[in-house]
Amino acid sequence: MNYLGVDIGTTGCKALAFDGEGRLLASAYREYPLHLTRDGGAELDSGLVMECCFQVIREAAAGAGAGSVAALAVSSQGEAFTPLDSAGNPLHGAMVSSDTRSAAYIPQWLEEFGEDRLYRATGHTAHPMFTLFKLAWMRDQRPEVFAEARRFLCFEDLLGFRLGVDPAMGWPLAGRTMMFDVCRHVWDGEILERAGVREEQLARPLASGSVAGEVSGAAARDLGLRPGALVVTGGHDQTVGALGAGVTSPGVAMYATGTVECITAATPGAVFSEDLRRANLCTYDHAAPGLYATIAFSLTGGNILKWFRDNFGQQEVLEAERTGRDPYELLLEQAPDEPSSLLVLPYWTPSGTPYFDPDTPGAIVGLRLSTGRGELLRALLEGVALEMRLNLEILEGAGCRVRELRAIGGGARSRFWNQLKADVTGRPVTRLDVTEAGCLGAAMLAASAHSGTPVQELARTWVRTGETLEPDPAKAALYSERLEHYRRLYPTVKEFAARR
Repeated sequence: MNYLGVDIGTTGCKALAFDGEGRLLASAYREYPLHLTRDGGAELDSGLVMECCFQVIREAAAGAGAGSVAALAVSSQGEAFTPLDSAGNPLHGAMVSSDTRSAAYIPQWLEEFGEDRLYRATGHTAHPMFTLFKLAWMRDQRPEVFAEARRFLCFEDLLGFRLGVDPAMGWPLAGRTMMFDVCRHVWDGEILERAGVREEQLARPLASGSVAGEVSGAAARDLGLRPGALVVTGGHDQTVGALGAGVTSPGVAMYATGTVECITAATPGAVFSEDLRRANLCTYDHAAPGLYATIAFSLTGGNILKWFRDNFGQQEVLEAERTGRDPYELLLEQAPDEPSSLLVLPYWTPSGTPYFDPDTPGAIVGLRLSTGRGELLRALLEGVALEMRLNLEILEGAGCRVRELRAIGGGARSRFWNQLKADVTGRPVTRLDVTEAGCLGAAMLAASAHSGTPVQELARTWVRTGETLEPDPAKAALYSERLEHYRRLYPTVKEFAARR
């Protein structure tokens, strides 16, 4: 039997089919546009997203062999939701994580509900990315939509609903709504009541790897799936991706490099602490049974390399068009192997953890006439890696020690970039054979539910590691010293920017 992992992201969706031994059989990808508004809105057309999901499922299933896919699961972007009418039609675009229109509703929530109460129940600190505050915005700013909505579904449960299943989502995705009690594993009644949402309007929260139902006969025929194919709960893309990277025990963490830079670490249980709360480091369910996860992220990640390409890499873009090589690969070849003399605060976007600061801008310190383009490029990547090192130090101080990083995402293909991360973080970085860990983790959950094999056991054979890059001792020592300067850079820039 074969198994399908579906990943639903902000800019596109993909499906990968694997056989029972975890070998990749087929893959498919579709893009869709993100619609931005002047008031901070960022929405997806949920109908189009579902069409694209059906297309990639159909294509990957055909590549694996018609009727051979026995189960599928979903790795889903967090927070985004779609209001549906009584016929199941979308009433509004899905407000994705980067939609900031709900920011004004947070202070009142914290004052009236209680900041500590909200954190202790949900494991998260308030931010406009979360579903809870987006619903508050919709209730006030789109009252006709809110009143007509019979369901509010995230993308994992929306796809299941389209496949003919009573909507269900994995615990990790439920956690990202900030309406879910991450210890009791139920929707929090007090939060729902204050939000004006009824439990029956939401999906069933189930542990990742649970059978949510069977694909309807019509959908199975349309998509080329095996009759009675199972829909299995997956969850939030970061935790499902961590499972696909083999993060099935504490001490190992996924290091994902895409538009956003993200580290997902496993913990043996929920971890609540004042240090983690101040650093906005969450605690919620892992996709691996019995574990919890925390996420450290920088909203400036691989996008800083794109910024550099667009502004300083015209030569490499032209060469890539001429030779067929990747322009990013050509750019990274220009960066020196030795550490730069610059210090970069990588806030080309609002910051992620630990500060959740939307206002303080990025900064480059130490520029001279002798500074070359390659050194500047290396310094930008060093700045992002130092931000992630800062997060790792906070986690370690709270008892969440990470001894190894597993690299996934587009940036994981670059040996140079992975070595830089190992040197800056002071931790070995291991590359994986399959960089699409979200789809692999989802397929593992599907295979586990269908075959009865524990997912941790599947991970030992399905997750195939490649080269491990150890930190260079001399460079790691230099970056450890530089981290102390980096700690002081943020408050200095913040104070300066506030006075402008």
